[in-house]
Amino acid sequence: MTQIHAYIHFNGRCREAMTFYKECLGADLELVEGGQRIVHASLSKGDLLLMGSDMHGPYTLIQGNSISLSLNCGSEEEIHVFFQRLSINGEVVCDLMTQTWGALFGVVRDRFGLTWMLNYDRQTQP
Repeated sequence: MTQIHAYIHFNGRCREAMTFYKECLGADLELVEGGQRIVHASLSKGDLLLMGSDMHGPYTLIQGNSISLSLNCGSEEEIHVFFQRLSINGEVVCDLMTQTWGALFGVVRDRFGLTWMLNYDRQTQP
């Protein structure tokens, strides 16, 4: 199965951001340090994998404006918990509501400027 995993580049705030996401999503976090920076971070929970780093190569980093993270949740309770946690000190872009495709969906821009699209498709649940 082909999967896409998000890799987020931070500018010295990788540890802080990934620790925040760990707490929001109840996931496991592994950090590889290199001096004062995080060389690689891996956040995992089941099929969820989010990676990040303070390293960003030869290009200019403009944090948060070029990536949105789509998070498909496993239950209605889970989407509400994740939505509430990710919105702490952030901005609700679109409240959680049932959309025309039948899913519960909402959008949050977190305190690090990243946009999260949360989706719970009630129709695919047993």
